[in-house]
Amino acid sequence: MEVHPAVRQKLTERYAEILGRLERIDRDANKPLDADFEEQAVERENDEVLVALDRSIRAELAQIEKTLARLDKGKYGVCEVCGGPITPKRLEALPYAARCVVCEVKAVD
Repeated sequence: MEVHPAVRQKLTERYAEILGRLERIDRDANKPLDADFEEQAVERENDEVLVALDRSIRAELAQIEKTLARLDKGKYGVCEVCGGPITPKRLEALPYAARCVVCEVKAVD
């Protein structure tokens, strides 16, 4: 499958955007707590949200890294389970899709 350079560019831009978010999350999570106890409670709740966001963002980073590696190996757009093609429509919607729709549905069941 011939891959348009726009896919790599899109993934690379998204990767950079996510790294920026991680830096902001890290900076916010490491701020000293406010002296006000009520404000500290709110800050701790926010920290829990930041931790969840951090996990989610890191998972997306890993998917992008895996996709970039698949691009390098010439395996982008090929299902990692059955070896069949992943439809262009699916790749447009989810550029780091590694499985065709059929195999994805089977994995979820």
